[in-house]
Amino acid sequence: MSHHERFTQLPVVDVSGLDRDDAAGRQSVASNLAGAARNCGFFYVTGHGLPRNLIDRLIAQAKMFFALPLEEKMRVYIGNSVCHRGYVPEGEEVLYGGARDRKEAFDLGLDLSPDDPAVLFGTPMLGPNVWPPLPAFKEEVGAYYDAALSLGKTLFRGFALALGLKESHFDSLVTKPPSQLRLIHYPYNPDASGAQGIGSHTDYECFTILVSTAPGLEVMNGAGEWIDAPPIDDAFIVNIGDMLEVWSNGEFVATSHRVRRVSEERYSFPLFCVCDYYTRVEPLPCFVTPDRPARYPSVIAGEHLFAQTMHSFQYLKKRLESGELRLPSAALPQSSFGQQARHLGVS
Repeated sequence: MSHHERFTQLPVVDVSGLDRDDAAGRQSVASNLAGAARNCGFFYVTGHGLPRNLIDRLIAQAKMFFALPLEEKMRVYIGNSVCHRGYVPEGEEVLYGGARDRKEAFDLGLDLSPDDPAVLFGTPMLGPNVWPPLPAFKEEVGAYYDAALSLGKTLFRGFALALGLKESHFDSLVTKPPSQLRLIHYPYNPDASGAQGIGSHTDYECFTILVSTAPGLEVMNGAGEWIDAPPIDDAFIVNIGDMLEVWSNGEFVATSHRVRRVSEERYSFPLFCVCDYYTRVEPLPCFVTPDRPARYPSVIAGEHLFAQTMHSFQYLKKRLESGELRLPSAALPQSSFGQQARHLGVS
């Protein structure tokens, strides 16, 4: 069973050592990642190497896009995409529990050409991005995506060591992942008291790399209490997702989190790092013993992600209802992971 603590603030892990030639230093960082993943499932990452101006330009482009009239933004509506890319208007996404979230978003991923073999094969959630007609949006948002995805691959190597695996274990599993970057805008709302920005959930992928412009994020600790996780300078927030919970047989917990509605305008940029679509994920042998049998079924990473996405987006629900789409046969119900699931007796 996980050792999730009744923490009151998130730990800080300096990951600069993961990029150095010193094997002992990389192992030391991995040990700190393992401790944070077991005890909290959420932590700040410093020493990441991404320049501040890259993040500033991302924020500037997001502000320009979300300031456009609704009709302009709807020209790149996600419901017109074949690979889940584009603008997400308020109310389009409804997470577990059914409440409509107060936010709008823009979703993108690996910008693959239509003739890429994975796209021609029909792999869900892989394909070309949809770009709004803003002069530098594609270049500056794309540059941030590439840099953050590179950090994600570094963290994958750290998590491999943290799980007691070879450092390169995940390298062959993250060659063309459906890792999604979301640009999220929470509009100014003077009547914010009691309203949620994003409902409680876990992230469906392996882990998430987040930067945001204002407080509002809340994390559930091991006692089921909600703890503030405000942004801090020169740090990302990283949290464990469903797939690392499965691989570690529950040693790492996909921490439930939500966004408290605050009156100030807020921008948030999560990159959801996942392995390649058809990766089979199941508890690693080193975490399965007679005293601790496998607690999770084997899942296909992309199928889990796509199924959870289909549950959450209105345009995909309509495609399900019409028979245009079908849920994978092994699809799990929403909110199957994390401490909230445990407190509710779901898992």
